[in-house]
Amino acid sequence: MEQGKKVVFIDRDGVINKYPGDKQYVCNEREFKFIPGSIEGMKKLHETGFILFVISNQAGVAKGLYTKQDLEKIDKKLLRELKKCGVQLKGIYYCTHHPDDKCDCRKPKTGLLMQAIKELDITPVVSFFIGDSFRDMRTALSFGAKPVLVLSGKEKIANRPNWEFQPDYVFDNLLVAAHYICSHYG
Repeated sequence: MEQGKKVVFIDRDGVINKYPGDKQYVCNEREFKFIPGSIEGMKKLHETGFILFVISNQAGVAKGLYTKQDLEKIDKKLLRELKKCGVQLKGIYYCTHHPDDKCDCRKPKTGLLMQAIKELDITPVVSFFIGDSFRDMRTALSFGAKPVLVLSGKEKIANRPNWEFQPDYVFDNLLVAAHYICSHYG
C-alpha cells in the first residue's frame, strides 16, 4: 500500500467543464466545454505531486439521455486535452445510477472515492474534494477530505447565507483553488 499520498478528487460538471444548468446534462463530447483555467489548475496540482481523480454523478445514463459510450467519448476528449498539457488523471469514476436507486456510489455517498483509493491501494495523507455543490461538500466531509467549493458551476456566493455549512475553502474556480492548495499543501 502506498502511504502518504496527496489526493485531489475533482467533480466534473461546473468544475472542469461548463455547468450545463440545473437538471441539464452534458450529453456528448461537443457539449463538453472546458472552463477557462481548469486544465491549468489540474496541471498545477499534478506537477505539485497530487494524485488526481474525477468523481461525478452522471444520472443522465440511467435516465436514457446519453449512454456509457457517450461518457467514454467525453472522457477521451478530456484525457486527450489533459495529455497535451502533461496532466495525468489516475482515474475517472462515475455513478450512472438513477437518484432513486439508493446505490452506494452516488454522491454524497463516498463509494466512488473509496473505490478509487482501494483500486490503487492508496492511503491519502491529505485529500481534498473540489466541487461546485453542497452534495460535493457533504461527500468531502463524509470521506474525511477537505471540502473546496468553487463558484464556477452550480453554487453561487449570493446563496452563502443559506449554505448548510461553510466549506473549508471557497474559490472562484479550479485554477484559483489549485494555486492555493499547491502553495499551502504542496
